[in-house]
Amino acid sequence: MTIIEGNIDASEQCVDLASKEISNGNLEKAEKLLLKALKLYPTNRKAELILEKLKAGRFNTKTSNGSTTTGNNDGIHQRRRPTTAPKADEPKLGEDYTQEQLEIVQKIKKCKDYYEVLGCNKESTDSEIKKAYKKLALQLHPDKNKAPGSAEAFKAIGNAVAVLTDAEKRKSYDLYGKDETNLRRSSSFNNYSGFRNHEYAYARGFESEFTAEELFNMFFGGGFPQQATQARYRRYQHHHEAQTGQSSLAFGLILLFIIVSMLSTFFQSDPMYSLSPSSKYPLERKTINHRIPYYVKENFGSEYQGSMSRLESAVEEEYIMNMKRACFSEKNYREAMMSRARSFGSRTQYAQAQALKTPSCDALYRLGISGRTSY
Repeated sequence: MTIIEGNIDASEQCVDLASKEISNGNLEKAEKLLLKALKLYPTNRKAELILEKLKAGRFNTKTSNGSTTTGNNDGIHQRRRPTTAPKADEPKLGEDYTQEQLEIVQKIKKCKDYYEVLGCNKESTDSEIKKAYKKLALQLHPDKNKAPGSAEAFKAIGNAVAVLTDAEKRKSYDLYGKDETNLRRSSSFNNYSGFRNHEYAYARGFESEFTAEELFNMFFGGGFPQQATQARYRRYQHHHEAQTGQSSLAFGLILLFIIVSMLSTFFQSDPMYSLSPSSKYPLERKTINHRIPYYVKENFGSEYQGSMSRLESAVEEEYIMNMKRACFSEKNYREAMMSRARSFGSRTQYAQAQALKTPSCDALYRLGISGRTSY
């Protein structure tokens, strides 16, 4: 049966209804709903897990004399379990989280693809995607949002930004991320169980190699936790050992590339100028147009026979591009510090972030050039 989005939604509704029936003690009805959910969407992992627990008798209730009640379906039919009061330490609406925080968590959980999770589309640029992630991350971070499901929503936006800001992963996701029919055709597995394993492995391929907290730290100026870094190293080491043959081939190619690069340096002449002074480039000159300083060798006057206007155009182009990159980094850093200060409600840190200088942007402004970059 072809799986379509309507079947997926219907399958999830069956799982929700089954959960309610379990809480009411109607385990036989819950089992039927779970079987229906798997029929609608065979790879519904949540339905599989609940059904396994149900068949293992982990939802059995007990009678007043302490014995376990059973029905005609291997212990599935049980009496209704009395409802229990919520734990004292469970977060409560109005006390630990707001209705707005709950709504944004529920909105994220209903999204069907990574673009929808971040509120973007396939035409969105990297900077737009990162900006959307930053806004949502500050609203969904578990330290700030205590609504039920906030941790899962926080992880979802982390996976989304990790995939959509990686060129190769985004390209693959755009091709197969939502079109399960094409994914099924691209699979080399023809039987049901083989396809399900392939689909599960494919879905795992679109998860971030970093945790949601690590991604948050990356975007807001933090470092990598040492334990997480060590864990990633161990995973890499295990993967490396499992693919010794491929690694040896890759190492050989890298070594060949290094040797070729080293040999090529013998046939390359030094550049005619440098943007910073050194013992090799001690003489300062300035371009005619923007008066940008650059440095040349002592024998520049006798050695260089080319066009000065073309040389100085290259100097100014390189200088301006360097300044634009530096300006972009300076603005991003200041914006990140301001966002972080706002998220923690610190006026002092916010004022300090506002006061951060952007010398590269100022240099471009003095030249009458915008600090915006094209990447």
